[in-house]
Amino acid sequence: MEHNTFTGPLSGVTVLSLAEQLPGPFATLLLADLGADVVLIERPGSGDPARSIPAFFAAMARNKRSMTLDLKNADDKARFFELAEQVDVVFEGYSPGVAARLGIGYEDLKAVNPGLVYASISGFGQTGPYRDRAGHDVSYQGVAGLLSDQAQVPGVAPEFPLADIAGAMFAALAVVSALHGRQRTGQGTYVDVSLTESLAAWMTPLLGPLLNSGRKLSITHSPAYGAFACADGRVLTLSIVHEDYFWRALCGVLELPELAEINYPGRMKQLPALRERVAACIATAPLAHWAASFDAARVPWSPVHAAEDVCKDPHFIARGLFTQMADASGALQQVLLHPVQFSAYPRIEPTPAPELGQHNGELLRN
Repeated sequence: MEHNTFTGPLSGVTVLSLAEQLPGPFATLLLADLGADVVLIERPGSGDPARSIPAFFAAMARNKRSMTLDLKNADDKARFFELAEQVDVVFEGYSPGVAARLGIGYEDLKAVNPGLVYASISGFGQTGPYRDRAGHDVSYQGVAGLLSDQAQVPGVAPEFPLADIAGAMFAALAVVSALHGRQRTGQGTYVDVSLTESLAAWMTPLLGPLLNSGRKLSITHSPAYGAFACADGRVLTLSIVHEDYFWRALCGVLELPELAEINYPGRMKQLPALRERVAACIATAPLAHWAASFDAARVPWSPVHAAEDVCKDPHFIARGLFTQMADASGALQQVLLHPVQFSAYPRIEPTPAPELGQHNGELLRN
């Protein structure tokens, strides 16, 4: 297969993606941003269902190529196997067992490509009592323990799909690890990614102590950890936990010298009262005042941005997180780049999401 001319740490790696929704596309986006040649295998006619949400699809499918194949058609299935013989990685996001029933599971493709890294992403993993349970992100957050506080307010659910992103991150890491292992052993492998277990792994700082002590450890309960309202209606966060030096700096800015020498255990004993004192002080001045004062005293804080404000934040702009690219019509689109920067590799210039089947010809030729 002819690879794109990307130059990144994963240049030369080719990925076939059968994964839809969010976890697989985000995992393969991470790989594409690092130079991998990612080919979307889409259904003829309709393609990835995400195409019905053009802005979402454009964000997830940039730097990728598209080929249409009907995997229930014998000729198209044969073409898929021809591609699978030549690639490094296959991603799929079907319900457990579906890929095997279609005859395109790991064992099927391993027979023609022993060095293949094959990644399956599913809600609960390929085994276990929840294997066949249907679900979406909030389901996985619930069973992984992330919703224990929100559960006191029925109907309230987090807006951001944490499980999908956690699973995508672990999937990308697992694939890169498997490729590194293949360099040493020559062996491919099967990768089973559970979105729910990915979230549980993210909770290691809480679950690890709980497993051994039987007690839930909170590392974020503190009078100066959380969100606080300013006089102008803006909201800021403070993130002081156990650090006495940050607490002393905060008390200096807030002109609360009588509280400055209360150590962390003491603060925890007076948590509600101290939090009220901190909140009352911050409510007396606008965010701009606290921004200058906290920065000067090196108090850990941040503004609480609305989503549209993130795109305007001067720090992200200075770091080069955003760029522009021309879409298929020539119109300029704003793009978030890969957040990790390498000294030996420039950031890859993005290419727009492909039209459905755009690369059929070149992929079949090669």
